[in-house]
Amino acid sequence: MDTNTSPALLTTEQAAQYLGATAHTLEVWRSTRRYAIPYVKIGTKVRYRKADLDAWIASRVVAA
Repeated sequence: MDTNTSPALLTTEQAAQYLGATAHTLEVWRSTRRYAIPYVKIGTKVRYRKADLDAWIASRVVAA
């Protein structure tokens, strides 16, 4: 049994908070495909996996 208290799937609001953005910003990025942040569609609901957010953040690192 997994004792991790964080949800497996984050809402847009939770994902936005994790990224330091607003939910509206994520919605715009999703609809315009400005950034390819993977998400999961369950019916009309949109959810994000934390591992996908972490991978997206890692892909954005700029080496000095």
